[in-house]
Amino acid sequence: MSSVSKNWSESRQYCKDRGADLVIIKTEVKQHFITSLINVDRERVWIGLTDINQEGTMQWVDNSTLEKGFWQATEPNNDRGNEDCVELASSLPPLNNWNDLPCSINLKAICEK
Repeated sequence: MSSVSKNWSESRQYCKDRGADLVIIKTEVKQHFITSLINVDRERVWIGLTDINQEGTMQWVDNSTLEKGFWQATEPNNDRGNEDCVELASSLPPLNNWNDLPCSINLKAICEK
C-alpha cells in the first residue's frame, strides 16, 4: 500500500514506478484478503478499476472488463457525472465496499505485481 495519498492516475504511476500496477480484484477470496490488509487502519484506497474510457463500462488496468463487483448499495452511480475511478473502503463489509469517485480525489493505493 502506498504511504502517500494521490489521485488515481498518480497512484497508478506510483505503482508502475515500483514495477507493479493498481490491484485487480476478480474473486471473493482476493476481495476479503485485500480488505483485511487495509482494515486495520480503516483506509479508503484506490484499486485498478475505472470507466474513464467508456462511461458505464468498468475496466481493470489490464484492460479486462469487470465481471464481478463488490459495490456498496446504489454504486456505481457516477454522481454529478464525474465519478470514473473506484475506491475500496475497508470500514464497510468486504463484499460491499467499492465506490466510484472522481479520479482527482487523493487516496492511498494498493499495488500488486
